[in-house]
Amino acid sequence: MNGIRNFAETKKQEDIVRRAGLLAEEFSKRASVYDKNAEFPFENFEALKDDGFLALTIPEKYGGQGAGLVEFIMLQETLAQGDGPTALSLGWHLGIMMNVATYHSWPTAIFEKICKDIVENKKLINSAHSEAKTGSPARGGKPGTVAEKMENGNWLINGRKNFTSLAPALDYFIISAAIEGTDDVGEFLLPRELKGISIKETWNSMSMRATRSDDLLLTEVEAPGNALLYIKKKQAQKPQGWLLHIPACYLGIAISARNEAVSFADTYHPNSLPHPIREVPKVRERVAKMDLELTSARHLLYSVARLWDDLPEKRDELAGELAAAKLIATNSAIAVVDEAMRIVGAQSLHAEHPLQRYYRDVRAGLHNPPADELTIELLAKQAFSNGTH
Repeated sequence: MNGIRNFAETKKQEDIVRRAGLLAEEFSKRASVYDKNAEFPFENFEALKDDGFLALTIPEKYGGQGAGLVEFIMLQETLAQGDGPTALSLGWHLGIMMNVATYHSWPTAIFEKICKDIVENKKLINSAHSEAKTGSPARGGKPGTVAEKMENGNWLINGRKNFTSLAPALDYFIISAAIEGTDDVGEFLLPRELKGISIKETWNSMSMRATRSDDLLLTEVEAPGNALLYIKKKQAQKPQGWLLHIPACYLGIAISARNEAVSFADTYHPNSLPHPIREVPKVRERVAKMDLELTSARHLLYSVARLWDDLPEKRDELAGELAAAKLIATNSAIAVVDEAMRIVGAQSLHAEHPLQRYYRDVRAGLHNPPADELTIELLAKQAFSNGTH
């Protein structure tokens, strides 16, 4: 990776990085096609399924690989160097399963069933919580989607969700819904085959086009009584270590941008110079700036992930560091891509050049949770609550 550190320390981690690196090389060959056409990368996901990566974060006792957070973000960062949307999409699936295993938030029998379905049948799962009127669930809005308890014990669910990443390929949807006649909000697990579930193709973003984060329509969906996973509590949310898959993905994209620029500088020899532009002081400065950004962001990301893995009893203390790692990484990724484009110059704006895709894709990180302003407020709150005033 041209001087980019590999953080793998164990044989298992080295194997993950190696296998993911091979897939990333394959994914990079068709990334521009999926981006141009805003098509979901089914071929990439078939390769991920064949390599067993859908079960990476499922506990070993349920047939999975029991990967920790460090291994998870290694996979994400490596895959994203080949195709960011594929990595981000996979991350939601893997992260949800990791989070449920961490906090045991689902009934055990249901979790075991879904784990088995993923391991044996290579099923895909993701949540769909955002709505046009409520925005991100992190903002605390009550969903407009409503679940009504029927006389037969089933649930009747109506509503619409947006930003449903992996929409064309999902086998299970996790949705939030206000429970009719109460102030409660529940999380429900809905198999795709339920009548009344449909996808409206609304995704026309400039960034992460191949995630196909379309709208999920729920029209008179009758779900079984045990579709209710739990009632959401009105209390402080536990730290969400799994969300580090997001910054890992954007750093992977930034690494590809950096490598593209370094390769260009190493070989581009204009006739106005007696040497390639790698010898130009300003170019060397820009390359160094990219590596400074990546070094600081990646060391923070991996150190926080290792704290999560190594000190589970202290995870409740990591909310601020988890959020800070995301903020630093996503903003650093943007800075790195910007520097890369300055090195390559105007040709980086050509529609067929990978740097313009990286430029668009990294900007989506600002809109993935947690938002920068929420992180700033969290850190300020921690500072004053722990201060000596």
